[in-house]
Amino acid sequence: MEHVLVAGATGTTGQKIVNLLKSSQYFEPIAMVRNESQQAKFLAHDVKTVMGDLEQDVSRTVKNIDKVIFAAGSGGKKLEAVDQEGAKKLIKASANNNIKKFVMLSSMGADQPEKAEELQEYLKAKHNADEYLKSTNLNYAIVRPGSLTNNKGEGKIKLAKSLHERGDITRDDVAQTLVRSLHDDAANKTTFEIIKGDTLIGEAMNTLS
Repeated sequence: MEHVLVAGATGTTGQKIVNLLKSSQYFEPIAMVRNESQQAKFLAHDVKTVMGDLEQDVSRTVKNIDKVIFAAGSGGKKLEAVDQEGAKKLIKASANNNIKKFVMLSSMGADQPEKAEELQEYLKAKHNADEYLKSTNLNYAIVRPGSLTNNKGEGKIKLAKSLHERGDITRDDVAQTLVRSLHDDAANKTTFEIIKGDTLIGEAMNTLS
């Protein structure tokens, strides 16, 4: 079992990621939490935790960790401190600790934030974090979904390095794609976009290799 640190574990998508990892035969989730009340909620469900705050030093959060999923976000409140610099801190700590893979939840439009009509500052923060990840020696997968919805997942997506179209996708299907990206035979040193579609997630991801 590989230990997977989930940054953003308390968020809506993060919790789905933790649940998928918990039921996996390959991975064990380690939820990154900021306080004891968050910790207690995970421990009540037999999920291990590590204390860490993306605005502080996060170097010890990656001790005894094999892989990382970054699904944290400030909800627009602290774009530079959390979405950008917090991500960069965790990437640096991961690189220093020889983490085997770093899976980044990014966003469609992060490749060219200056062209976006809205959320430009958010996309700029995601872009800078993504570029920093690419510049390291880490193995990575950068996943860029369209607009997130809370509908029930279908396990099917449309995937391409660049889709050239907008669309939405359920948080369920994004979480599944992120977890699938952890596998050694999937999505290595690559960036791709996803929206809802007709292809099974595993099948769609086979096109990346």
